[in-house]
Amino acid sequence: METSYPTFTLSERLTSEQLDFFNIHGFIHFKNFIKTETVSSIIDASKQVEQKWIQEDVKKINGVPIKYGKDLDGSAIVQRFAFISQQHQTLSGLLLDPRFNALLQLAGDGARLGTEEKDGMVFNHYINGPESKFSKMGWHTDGLRDIFYGAKLNPMLNVGIHLSTLKPENGGLKIIPGTHKQSIYQMLFRKKYFLDNKPDAEEVSILPEAGDLTIHDGRLWHRVAESSIRGEESRRRVIYVPIIAGKYAPKIENSPTVFYQRFAGIVK
Repeated sequence: METSYPTFTLSERLTSEQLDFFNIHGFIHFKNFIKTETVSSIIDASKQVEQKWIQEDVKKINGVPIKYGKDLDGSAIVQRFAFISQQHQTLSGLLLDPRFNALLQLAGDGARLGTEEKDGMVFNHYINGPESKFSKMGWHTDGLRDIFYGAKLNPMLNVGIHLSTLKPENGGLKIIPGTHKQSIYQMLFRKKYFLDNKPDAEEVSILPEAGDLTIHDGRLWHRVAESSIRGEESRRRVIYVPIIAGKYAPKIENSPTVFYQRFAGIVK
């Protein structure tokens, strides 16, 4: 699949070309990170967690609200899982891949996979159907999280493991390259957080195939565009795992829900 930017292959060490590309643009796309059968086993694991959460009517995990919706047949589904690697060994096992260690240097000293912090490993399941509650997400930066936590603005990278192949009409992740180096003022006021979903003249579409891995700096402006097609062809699944630098701040079962998550829930 053609993209409007170069793609790379991830090994256990990043090349200088890969480091330079990421530092300039704030994102990078690696092809064929996991095999087709691994994609299938991850989706199966998510369905097992989903079934358990629906049966137990789980509302939050470690203070993070779970987003439920309806599938095309009207049945209940989980559309946004938080901390899912803590729920199934297939998902926790995925993180043992040594290639993840190569990615940590993109966030600098003291960087780690944030499996117990922020929202942990997030699994998003988008479907554009009559009763879907999760088909798009407006412009935002993840730097806002640190501001709400009253913390220093540390690098936070989003590692995306893509479980669906996207065409332009599938919508998906849109980023504005280079905005990871913007001022705090630009981070706060360039867009209306979550409310604005309009295309930007400078945006780039991330169009992965199932099994690809992408990383984008959370300080980039990014959005998730709605699929222009409806029904089964609009279904897309993606995992995000944060890479975090700075003070270790794990979430636990009774952690409070932070303000911006309540806000994001209101505006969907």
